[in-house]
Amino acid sequence: MNANVITKAGRREWTGLAVLVLPTLLLSIDMSVLHLAVPMISADLRPSATQLLWINDIYGFLVAGFLITMGTLGDRIGRRRLLLIGGAAFGLASLLAAYAPSAESLIAARALLGIAGATLMPSTLSLISNMFHDPGQRTVAISLWMTGFTGGMVLGPVVGGVLLENFWWGSVFLLGVPVMAVLLVAGPMLLPEYRNPGAGRLDVTSVLLSLTAILAMIYGLKEITAYGLALPPVLTVLAGLALGVAFVRRQRGLADPLLDLKLFANRKFSASLGTLMLTILVGPGIGLLSAQYLQLVLGLSPLEAGLWSLPPAVAVTMGLIVSPLLARRLRPAVVIGVGLLAGAAGIALIAQASSTSGLAAVVIGQVVFFLGASPLMVLGTDLIVGSAPPERSGSASSLSETVQEFGGAFGLALFGSIATAVYRAQLTLPEGLPAEEAATAGDTLGGAAAAAGRLQGPAADALLDAAGSAFTSALQTAAMISVGIVVLAAGVAFVFLRQVPPTAEQTPDLEPAPAAPVPS
Repeated sequence: MNANVITKAGRREWTGLAVLVLPTLLLSIDMSVLHLAVPMISADLRPSATQLLWINDIYGFLVAGFLITMGTLGDRIGRRRLLLIGGAAFGLASLLAAYAPSAESLIAARALLGIAGATLMPSTLSLISNMFHDPGQRTVAISLWMTGFTGGMVLGPVVGGVLLENFWWGSVFLLGVPVMAVLLVAGPMLLPEYRNPGAGRLDVTSVLLSLTAILAMIYGLKEITAYGLALPPVLTVLAGLALGVAFVRRQRGLADPLLDLKLFANRKFSASLGTLMLTILVGPGIGLLSAQYLQLVLGLSPLEAGLWSLPPAVAVTMGLIVSPLLARRLRPAVVIGVGLLAGAAGIALIAQASSTSGLAAVVIGQVVFFLGASPLMVLGTDLIVGSAPPERSGSASSLSETVQEFGGAFGLALFGSIATAVYRAQLTLPEGLPAEEAATAGDTLGGAAAAAGRLQGPAADALLDAAGSAFTSALQTAAMISVGIVVLAAGVAFVFLRQVPPTAEQTPDLEPAPAAPVPS
């Protein structure tokens, strides 16, 4: 094909996009559905507390740890090939998880799911960049791809609830089998292949450094989120940072690095990545604190709190769909920056919640925040992938996903630690409380609720009121810090992306022509 020919995507590419949305949809369902199955897994397999933690966490750890490696591997061996290999492995691991006879075998199957899952997200995103060379079409394609991901998060609890109501816990894993079967059949017919014909050998040392650095940092941050600041998880995070520095230094000396640091010299790439990182810091942390507030302060049931999480999910889906339309006429800096300022206003509304009334403030605030942040999710990802050269789009895609994984984990640890510190500082325990109950209540809001459940009458009410007031102060503090972070992200977008034109005025990418034949 002539490298100077510019082609727009046609029916085959849009149908291929539907195939690429399938694994994305499945991954987001898989992230949420396991939590519902935990009680049945505990009753059947009887895992220890440590094993149960690993059943939940090993998947996310290995997805995050292998993203950079898999994104770069796709550039080398072919993105479609890696996607199909990963899809087959994911389907097989889903079967192993569904019929796991013990906790140990379920942990192993979840580990395989994590490694296979790490191939899917960067492969699908980089293939989108190869299939849609027109900037406007690519933005719409990424919007639909992300809509599939958010749709899976909404569908996960519903689908999981139906399956668990009628079948055994392993049925939630069997969802992956038919989805991956469709991918394996339709993928070779509808998806193009692309690889970097000039790529060298994969540097194993770089793979090990990136894997251990990311795993150490995310594990340490999760431990801090769960148990608070302590020396072992802090040292684990610091060790991860040291390994990360060693990884970066090694990349500078390699002729064909695992992560091309030259990507950061592109202002669109680095500014979009930084803006995305700052915003991702906020979302999961505020979401977690808001969920605790609704249930443990306002007294909503888990089902009621879950239903009130639907409006923000609808809002972000609407934002993802509308963003490409706005980007056609307005500069990305304006769409992203104004959206983030609106999102900051939404978080400021959450900060107005009180310990007695705040349902409307929290729900409306979350709706406004997620609606305002949604243009960044589409346009920021589009700029990250679109600014990378074709032979590096897999690496760029994996870096975008890694930043979101790391940012989410860091945000949870950061705001969890802030909330815990403020809660403990603001809590004034009622007089006459038994020492054991006082120690439990003084640790966390959940501990206070448990202690109140063991008390009776006015003492329980007084403890709940005091704990609710202290946690509300923690939520307000976290929200105001979040406002500052999101405003900073908006400033980065306004300043560093101001030269990027609307998608209707951007020059379409030239369709890449590999320097060597790529086998099907």
